[in-house]
Amino acid sequence: MSEEQAETWAGCDVNDFQRQVIAEFRANNGKMSGMFEGWTLTVLTTVGARSGLRRESILGYLEFDGKGIVVASSNGADKHPDWYHNIRQNPIVTVETGTDTYRAIAAIPPGQERDKLFDRVIAEAPGYADHQARTTREIPVVVLNRIGPEPGEGRVKGMGDWIVEVHDWLRGELETLRAQADRVIEGGADSIERTPPDLAQQLRTHCLSFCGALSRHHGGEDTATFPMLAGRFPALAPALAQLAEEHKVVARLQEDIQRLIDGFVPGESDPVRLRADLELLANQLESHFRYEEETIVTALNATAPAPDFG
Repeated sequence: MSEEQAETWAGCDVNDFQRQVIAEFRANNGKMSGMFEGWTLTVLTTVGARSGLRRESILGYLEFDGKGIVVASSNGADKHPDWYHNIRQNPIVTVETGTDTYRAIAAIPPGQERDKLFDRVIAEAPGYADHQARTTREIPVVVLNRIGPEPGEGRVKGMGDWIVEVHDWLRGELETLRAQADRVIEGGADSIERTPPDLAQQLRTHCLSFCGALSRHHGGEDTATFPMLAGRFPALAPALAQLAEEHKVVARLQEDIQRLIDGFVPGESDPVRLRADLELLANQLESHFRYEEETIVTALNATAPAPDFG
């Protein structure tokens, strides 16, 4: 925005001015006249961080690698714009480009990723370099990740979808463990000595495989997935902290079950207690998996495609 345009903006009621610009934007499918003629704009609808009400902002709009980009420059002001605070609280937004309207999840790239993106921004729209020069704050760049497929395209499986598949595999493995425990109980219904020794070994072998897979899954989330999401989606921080604490609870329960199974001796140990502890782990995991799927799958799908193992 030029100094003359900035003075025009500053000399009027900002809210009323924005409403007029948004009305023109919508009436003309994004094509603007006057001071914004030739600009590529978007109407970004966010949820107010304090009010919880829908808030509309007219912003400059870029597109890199098929993703929408907006810049929280506020014309070089020393404070972040309100819409930026809104997405830090709730990253789900609506994006209008004049020819397309879509829901998106807004990510805030940190550190060097932000710097590289800002370099691309100013290469295409040099005015943002002037905005940065006017303020000591680091101007954030925001990536608008579409939720759902592009028009006319099928949906690409994302990292979040893959996490759900991992959860489903772990659910199945735990169900197999419970079924094996049921067989142990059935074998000892009349006399605990009837539990087949080979079945106890099968239980130990399967438990070792399951517990190892679960530990690797949660370890990867704690060291890589959760920090990455927290950096890009500040609103997810409380949920990610809760999920990390749940990992500790699951790990303790898993260790207890591992000790029970490792020490299980047919004819001596109580298979009913073992089955009860497996049920406790299953309930804890299901609650954890469901909460994780409700809170982070959309963000993960927006962040990366599912891994390709060939």
